[in-house]
Amino acid sequence: MLQHHPHTTVVLAMSADGKIADFRRSPARFGSRVDKAHLEKQIAASDAVLFGAGTLDAYGTTLTVTDPTLVELRAQGGKPPQPVHIVITQSANLNPEIHFFKQPVRRWLLTTTAGAVSWKGRLQTLDSTWEARAQEYPPEFERILVLETPTREIDIPAALKHLATLHITRLLVLGGGELVASLLRLDLIDELWLTVCPLILGGNTSPTPVGGKGFLPDLAPKLQLLEVHTVEQEVFLHYRLQRPAD
Repeated sequence: MLQHHPHTTVVLAMSADGKIADFRRSPARFGSRVDKAHLEKQIAASDAVLFGAGTLDAYGTTLTVTDPTLVELRAQGGKPPQPVHIVITQSANLNPEIHFFKQPVRRWLLTTTAGAVSWKGRLQTLDSTWEARAQEYPPEFERILVLETPTREIDIPAALKHLATLHITRLLVLGGGELVASLLRLDLIDELWLTVCPLILGGNTSPTPVGGKGFLPDLAPKLQLLEVHTVEQEVFLHYRLQRPAD
């Protein structure tokens, strides 16, 4: 795990040909109940989950911890029933009417100055790299984090470092592929869980677990396979990111 950053794990389900959604980018609901239970277990073990605006737009909701056993385990560990759910988006152009904003979870927004301004009048506090300014909270978000680069993009390394100061020690990333690509490029992912589901989606525009421009073989992130589980027709792959020290 990188010092001063949360331990970061990606959890995604994909088709047998490596797609996380179809060419229409419809919500990926092709995982089984076992896969959903696996995802809920990973969420329950985290302090926060992170996902992009595209993922939120596709589903309109987030997955909450509903298994009483998992809720009790969190309580025994001194944790609230649900982890924090963090939306990362440059523009923060989100529909406040979606069901996500009615779910019983703590919601944070990680965005830019421009994105935060789009919620002006709805803010309660605004955390930035340089200062915390008291304003009105939006009813939708408990906290808004603004950490940006000189080019006005989200400063992801600074953001994860800041999350660590907010007692986020285990961070779960739920997509999409562009966010995963950014985190990989910055060497900010520690583990991956990939569920291979028994269907073929195809499509040269269908999203994959890792988007972006891609990596050349010599510079590609290297993985160590930690475990493999097969449950009925699905395969659960657990990887650790290898680093030079390994």
